[in-house]
Amino acid sequence: MATIKDIAAAANVSAAAVSRILNNDETLNVSPETRQKVLDTANKMHYVKRNRVSVKTAFTMGIVQWFSSQQELEDSYYLLIRQGIEDYCISHNIQVVRTYKSDVNYFDALKDVDCIICIGKFSKTEVESLVNLNPKILFLDMPVKNSDISTIMIDFEHAVKLVMDYLTGLGHKEIGFLTGKEYVSPEQLYPDYRKKVFVSYCEEHQIHYKPYLREGLFRIDSGYEMTCDLIRSKTLPTAIFAASDPIAMGAIKALTEYGYRIPDDISVIGFDDISIAEFTMPPLTTIHAPAYNMGHYGASILHHIIRQQSGTAMKIQLPCSLAVRESCAAPE
Repeated sequence: MATIKDIAAAANVSAAAVSRILNNDETLNVSPETRQKVLDTANKMHYVKRNRVSVKTAFTMGIVQWFSSQQELEDSYYLLIRQGIEDYCISHNIQVVRTYKSDVNYFDALKDVDCIICIGKFSKTEVESLVNLNPKILFLDMPVKNSDISTIMIDFEHAVKLVMDYLTGLGHKEIGFLTGKEYVSPEQLYPDYRKKVFVSYCEEHQIHYKPYLREGLFRIDSGYEMTCDLIRSKTLPTAIFAASDPIAMGAIKALTEYGYRIPDDISVIGFDDISIAEFTMPPLTTIHAPAYNMGHYGASILHHIIRQQSGTAMKIQLPCSLAVRESCAAPE
């Protein structure tokens, strides 16, 4: 029975190359002629792949998550992105090395990976260090000005305008905005693109918003506290736009405790469309952000870059949609 070494000698190709060609390793950089020569030689020599021979993992993808594992459990947005990546890798026989920015010496875990995909927010210094570690890199949910680095983001401008057109279409002229502050380093505040578009929209359309704008954290308890502050200040708008579903859920809890009816007394709308959003009371109207698809697309793009050994960087914005449920209505 012919072996890989026999085929390698007959085709004048290394045994390692023969093994990878016979196992359909698309990352191997050989000419089509060489690949066909090996296949023809194996056919002529009646080579039969043994069942015990397994396909070697093509390459390893490192995942850097800016959230901790505990934060992932509290807000599933970034968890969905990571699941999209890992599902793609499983289906394409790609080994995954997962690490969190909160891990001690997380760079060490990424030294031997073939490519890196970064989820979330990173400082300029961190971006430069990661790119120097491995230029085959892609950032998800964060813009990077470097034209040689691929990024995939949500189209925040379109998403916020969807919300505001919907609320103003219902007749709301007093709209609050609850958001969170995020820091990529102790001294660097990450800009909230949703807030920027919201303020611009309100000023352009003469929407009363300034007394109703609050900034806390992207957490349920922060949404609760920000809404309680609005209630205690006696400055409630007719609608609240929360920059995340957890913030919106905290707002609903506060309003309910104070005796406000949703949506009869006040409307609430969220952002992300995490799985629990449709099970709140009432079910939450929210922006559906394609988090899982973002991760899946990101892994696919990196896979393509590795297979082609090169590639033009891509700057991609994914559109959102509005999931209309029962938490919004026309103001009384």
